[in-house]
Amino acid sequence: MVSLDNAVLARLEKGGKRYEALVDPDLVEQWKEDASTVELDDFMAMDEIFHDARAGERPTEEALMNTFQTLDVEAILNIILEKGSIQLTTAQRKARVENMRQQIIHHIHSQAIDPKSKSPHPRTRIELALDESKYSVDPFKRLEDQVKDAIAKLKPLIPLSFEAVRLAFRIPGSAYGSVSQLLRPYQKKEQWLENGDWACIVELPAGMKGDIIGQVLKRANDAEVKELAS
Repeated sequence: MVSLDNAVLARLEKGGKRYEALVDPDLVEQWKEDASTVELDDFMAMDEIFHDARAGERPTEEALMNTFQTLDVEAILNIILEKGSIQLTTAQRKARVENMRQQIIHHIHSQAIDPKSKSPHPRTRIELALDESKYSVDPFKRLEDQVKDAIAKLKPLIPLSFEAVRLAFRIPGSAYGSVSQLLRPYQKKEQWLENGDWACIVELPAGMKGDIIGQVLKRANDAEVKELAS
């Protein structure tokens, strides 16, 4: 259950009355997409609907029935989230917008490359271009959707290519545990060699190539890597 200190207000004005619920801001989009994947007790700070949550003022059952035609808290909450709004303080909104903005920048930096240099754009360049594009970050919209929107805004300003690369790694067997855990999400093939080394082929966004190779070499400094033709 989200704490009262970390919860935000979901609010709906209807029939001349205000209806509020205290919810976890990090679960709003997930709840809207598929409420069945989120436990109500995890999402709400209090399993109640209010007229004024901060003052503890609650509506009568008659008021709830007249307004929502139900007393079911989950059903009422869905209506509030669908037709109402999320109330954030200035500090909360600023923090959430900046956090989402940094996630968008990180995603583009790690996934995209400059098609001329075949290298990732510096984070600063992406950040400045995002500012120039006037892209408005939504603190609650799904990251994947915002990345797509941001890319559409950025493409007229900086060249972006989303190519994939295939890398072949040869890893000493002693480093298998830590390296395989790192490469598993991108792995296409693997094989144990007669000398006890582990070999694998991975496919990943070109922008991640340098970072992944660097992380592998930190875990196994005598690893071998080769980029394969597409």
